[in-house]
Amino acid sequence: MVKIRLTRIGRKKLPFYRLVAIDSKARRDGKPISFLGTYDPVAKNTNLKVEEIKKFLQNGAQPTKTVESLLSKNGIINKGVNLAQ
Repeated sequence: MVKIRLTRIGRKKLPFYRLVAIDSKARRDGKPISFLGTYDPVAKNTNLKVEEIKKFLQNGAQPTKTVESLLSKNGIINKGVNLAQ
């Protein structure tokens, strides 16, 4: 199963994340299938590849809770909608 989740980059006490599509059994910083954007929690900035994210969601990729929250804040998905349909 493919998951859309965050992978951490950045230095100590200054987190920065990449949004990636990755196999659900891969480790957090493992090799992703595709890079889908970035998230900076300190500056509250997001930079997302909307078309690629929608393509992965339509093909059955499941976002984590944190990613689902980010996507709903950016208007890509409706929060609380069952994506498994």
